[in-house]
Amino acid sequence: MIAEQKSQSLSRPARRAARPVSRPVRDAGGGGGFWSAGALLIAAIVVMPVAAVLVLAFHPTENIWPHLLATTLPRYATNTVVLTLATGALAAAVGTGAAWLVTMYRFPFSGVLEWLLLLPLAIPAYIGAYALVDFLDYSGPVQVALREAMGWGSARDYWFPAVRSRPGAVLVLAAALYPYVYMLARAAFREQSAGSYEVARALGAGPLGLFLRVGLPLARPAIAAGAAIVMMETVNDFGVVDFFAVQTLTTGIFTVWLETGNAGGAAQIAVVILAVILALVALEKVSRRNSRYYQSARQPRPVTKVRLSGLAAALAAILCALPVAFGFVLPLVVIAGHALDRPETWFSAGLGRAFLNTLTVGGGAAFLTVAGAVFMVYGVRLTGRRLPKIVLPVTTIGYAAPGAVLAVGILIPVAAFDHRLADLVQALTGHDPGLLLTGSAAAIVLAYFVRFFAIAQGATDAAFGRVPPSLPMAARSLGRTAGGALREVYLPMMRGTVGTALLLVFVDCVKELPATLLLRPFNYDTLATRAHEKASLENIAEAAPPALLVIAVGLVAVGLLARATLAPRRGAAARA
Repeated sequence: MIAEQKSQSLSRPARRAARPVSRPVRDAGGGGGFWSAGALLIAAIVVMPVAAVLVLAFHPTENIWPHLLATTLPRYATNTVVLTLATGALAAAVGTGAAWLVTMYRFPFSGVLEWLLLLPLAIPAYIGAYALVDFLDYSGPVQVALREAMGWGSARDYWFPAVRSRPGAVLVLAAALYPYVYMLARAAFREQSAGSYEVARALGAGPLGLFLRVGLPLARPAIAAGAAIVMMETVNDFGVVDFFAVQTLTTGIFTVWLETGNAGGAAQIAVVILAVILALVALEKVSRRNSRYYQSARQPRPVTKVRLSGLAAALAAILCALPVAFGFVLPLVVIAGHALDRPETWFSAGLGRAFLNTLTVGGGAAFLTVAGAVFMVYGVRLTGRRLPKIVLPVTTIGYAAPGAVLAVGILIPVAAFDHRLADLVQALTGHDPGLLLTGSAAAIVLAYFVRFFAIAQGATDAAFGRVPPSLPMAARSLGRTAGGALREVYLPMMRGTVGTALLLVFVDCVKELPATLLLRPFNYDTLATRAHEKASLENIAEAAPPALLVIAVGLVAVGLLARATLAPRRGAAARA
């Protein structure tokens, strides 16, 4: 679903009032089989990890399911459910409230806060966790200041809430993920006609009644979709729950696999996670099953913002600034402070290697993912055959599956293939090549490809739909092959969208932690894994430089989203 949101944000600036209808350009040159086969192969690669998890879970070499049920699984499941529901509810409340305030009211700094509220997306939740613990822990500035001000000598003299706890994890995750709800809710509020609110005001509805009786019911499907995205990201999280010592299903995969060496047990826990994800998707679908809202055939009149003053204006500004302060400013200031205090950490050899590794695997995965998406979408459109059309939506499953689940589904079959390949090479050459795939970063690239294929697929599909069908038809009539039409007609017209998709996939690859931790070769670090490793050792100073680099990359993606969502609205307002 978030993949759909990202692809929609990519395509929105390019929409026009009269958009041409794009139809599949059938291949008359007999090459349709090649494109169709390629599309099916890519779909098989994307679906393979999930299928491997299911097979391994139901046919484990050592069945520890009864042991899991009797010992750790209830605790993992309880923590996961509570954490997911609490994070989803808090993120929905914060995101919806902020979206309502910036959409309906004008107050000091409302225009700036409208895009500042997107900034927490640039900071991965695990980096926010490092910063919060460093800020609020016993040795942090808050408790140190309290002890100095109150004359307390030790922790026995006062009570302070435990930072590394389940409520702390909820706060960190909600602060990092509420922008998903904010973006969707703001778009839903903006799409509503001003007439609905004016009628409600004429019937005596106050500000609270206007929100509860008009705005909230009309935006409920969007809010439910955003909350579902937040909850799926919460289930996927490993960095926060591991740092806060909250045992969830995701941490259970790491424990069972890495500590006990039982791949079948890890796969069984992964199946439980998949069931939770499917339940969240089904819940989101059911929540808006009976929701219907139709706009008038005419362009709806935009909502006129109400100007606030005095205490109400100050309160609105504070309520919108708090999520930004907690989700972006605090982590950035804490991490940047450590980086400035220890400038020598920027020149460590490990950081340079992690940076190069991140560029290598992230850049390679982004290129392969977008290229595969272009090939597959073009193949489906070109052939017009039923089977590729059926499998195209299935390729989005990778984004719904958590990174740890995909890692389990990738490592087992890839490792088996790797061993057979090494045996074959040794039999033919007499030389043992070692593990060519699992011993390198190839498995990480494959995991990124599967996980973020939906983003590239959604963006390229929207881009293909905006190309007038007459242009590729003309190219084919002039003797161009299917590949020639793609290269000389489609790609030049899709250059902006394809470039943006490359950047977004690269950003997600840089931020991905669970899959990278499980699949990386020995002594192979990326920026995300190095930040997590150093922070886990309570060395925030060493974790600060890679964390800041991850934040810098994330800010680029947030800038693209802000331009895609805010700029068109401002242009429409100016024209009005």
